[in-house]
Amino acid sequence: MRSLLFVPGDSERKLAKAMASGADALILDLEDSVAPANRPAARALTAAFVRETRGSANSPLLYVRINPIDGRDWEADLEAVMPARPDGIIMPKPNSGEDVHRLSIALGHAESEAGATSGATRILPIVTETPISVLNLRSYVGASARMIGMSWGAEDLGAVVGSLANRDERGQFTSPYRLVRDLCLITAAAAGVEPIDTVYVDFRNREGLEAETREARRDGFTGKMAIHPDQVGPINAVFTPSEAEVAHARAVIAAFDGAAGVASLDGKMLDKPHLVLAEKVIARAKAAGVVG
Repeated sequence: MRSLLFVPGDSERKLAKAMASGADALILDLEDSVAPANRPAARALTAAFVRETRGSANSPLLYVRINPIDGRDWEADLEAVMPARPDGIIMPKPNSGEDVHRLSIALGHAESEAGATSGATRILPIVTETPISVLNLRSYVGASARMIGMSWGAEDLGAVVGSLANRDERGQFTSPYRLVRDLCLITAAAAGVEPIDTVYVDFRNREGLEAETREARRDGFTGKMAIHPDQVGPINAVFTPSEAEVAHARAVIAAFDGAAGVASLDGKMLDKPHLVLAEKVIARAKAAGVVG
């Protein structure tokens, strides 16, 4: 997933608009963007949207962000949306991998009641929204076979930490938030899941979004969350391998054909990490539909 677009679960207009955004996945939000009084209506609207949209031509993946599992709303969220069979659940504010495991068990029961395939519903936790979760990142490795990726966030963490801002005068994340970003990336790699970069909140600043997205891809992130449909195009463009990258990756793979451990290309030595990276480039290009 290159782009994951947040959409308020209580806005029929925004849900319809999001379908034309080109996002790889929509995150139908039942948490922060929905007032508590509107959550019953949001659950019903979200469930209907998933039921009517999922599996249709050119439909993006449909994920639902539920409420934190240390409260009471999350169970009502699952009860309402799971019969519609969303592709996955975005998990906010977990404190450890044990919370992911707990959600996984709940999803198993919900799938059984809905007649869905066991294990079909994926989990993508946002793993840096509480300080204790940052200290417990190791626990997410192996927490659940459902976990398809992990992302990080700065806003909720900053409120708990007491930061006056999470970016400096140049618009760059300050030291605590660079730390949790990097830890999320490394933890996702250790867990063998997709690292998804956090949102860029200045949604009218296309140049800033593109720069931050390029940095994320450079460092190893495979996708980025978005808060506005206009952010989807730039994010998709950055995370789609270019023709030159695909050509180079194919050349690297070809160089290893019949090679014993190492190979050479254009006068440079190549070893296994180069092959692994080239194979990832081709896989991402195929997922983006730019190669067959």
